[in-house]
Amino acid sequence: MIALAGCGGGGSGGSTSGGDGGSPTAGTIQWWSWTPDNDVAERDIAEFNKQYPDIKVTYKKVPNADYTAVLRPALASDSGPDVFTMAAAGTVGPFDVFNPYAADLTPKVSELLGSDWQSKVYATGVKAFSKDDKLKAMPFAKVAAGNMWINPDMFDKYNVKVPTNLAEWQQACQTFRSNGLGCFKEGIGASGFDVDTFHSIVNSIEPGLYQQAATDQVKWTDPRLVQAWQIFSDLQKDKILDPGGVGVQQYPDVNNAFLSGKVPMVQMGSWYAQYATVNSLTAALAGAGVPVDTAKVAIQPISFPDVAGKGNPASLFTDPDAAQAVNSKSKSLNAATTFALWLGGTTQGQSNVANNVDSLPTLAGVQPAWNDIKLVNQKVQEPLLKDLYTKAADASEPRSQNLPAARFQAISDANQAVLGGSKTPTEAAADVQAAFDANPVGS
Repeated sequence: MIALAGCGGGGSGGSTSGGDGGSPTAGTIQWWSWTPDNDVAERDIAEFNKQYPDIKVTYKKVPNADYTAVLRPALASDSGPDVFTMAAAGTVGPFDVFNPYAADLTPKVSELLGSDWQSKVYATGVKAFSKDDKLKAMPFAKVAAGNMWINPDMFDKYNVKVPTNLAEWQQACQTFRSNGLGCFKEGIGASGFDVDTFHSIVNSIEPGLYQQAATDQVKWTDPRLVQAWQIFSDLQKDKILDPGGVGVQQYPDVNNAFLSGKVPMVQMGSWYAQYATVNSLTAALAGAGVPVDTAKVAIQPISFPDVAGKGNPASLFTDPDAAQAVNSKSKSLNAATTFALWLGGTTQGQSNVANNVDSLPTLAGVQPAWNDIKLVNQKVQEPLLKDLYTKAADASEPRSQNLPAARFQAISDANQAVLGGSKTPTEAAADVQAAFDANPVGS
């Protein structure tokens, strides 16, 4: 059992719980997050309880689109969750919005991992979730995005080639649509998953250009970026992107449509590998209302097609993604700290995260135990997932960590305006640049 005894998890971060924070090995805590899925969280909690049977953890999964709005008043009150998940950036639980509510975990992580603890934890994650040299949330999940996922059974049934460029993608969608199916379905705007698609399109035009714009080295009104919004719009005009994307959510709408075999392609990142496992796919299909005897699809990752036709290789981009914060007002602050640090800072917790194939682990030396992970089609999927994880580990381009919430929202709004037809690509690009100018980094 790890030693997380003692009080004052808030440390110099300033616990306002009003008491001693309670026992570090007993109590009841509420954990709120948008990720992971309920079945994965249940496995996390069950594994945690093997070490800490007297800490009862209740998980509340809040939809991505609602998380920020729900969490904000809860933390402002005295009845918010004990543990809450923050994202490094973006609009879903962003660190820059919620870190003031979080206790400083630095003293406890140092106690757990030693004074050199920063050398043992994903460095980008530590930086992303620290404020004024205080660790305000324990990283537990790294993700990569930029790839897509296909239903190979649908491709085989209709003898469709996996698309590698725009023309092949258009032909594939024409075949699927002629058989009454959707093709590439995506929720546009609400939760920002479309920003990954836009990012991939920009990379197809010129690798590195997206990050240059994200960090103010290039204006968003640059013709190459305007072209990216035009290509995104053309995906809809050319009937690659399913119609009505502005009115649907990535979760649950798109996720359910893909997993239940109504569309053959989605853009999701490394986290979607969880649905290659029997456990998580079974739970997800049940959640989508699919009959239990329906054959499970052995989903496969593919590269984003070369939509600009310039021959640039598709790439992945990574994020620290998520970390567990402890509410500084928690009446069970010490038990909450034990859970947050167990998930991200112990070999047992991180091995459990890795073996859920939901997120890449953030503790050094922890890898998925592939021999113990039951995939729908082990022979086909395991090498593909290993390759995806290798590419994710090698990826260095940030996903959204350089984008504070206001800036991320501006890109998402532009996508929604272009796809919804209310703005031209040129007008949307100008709007994004105006938003960046109005929200300088560090302001």
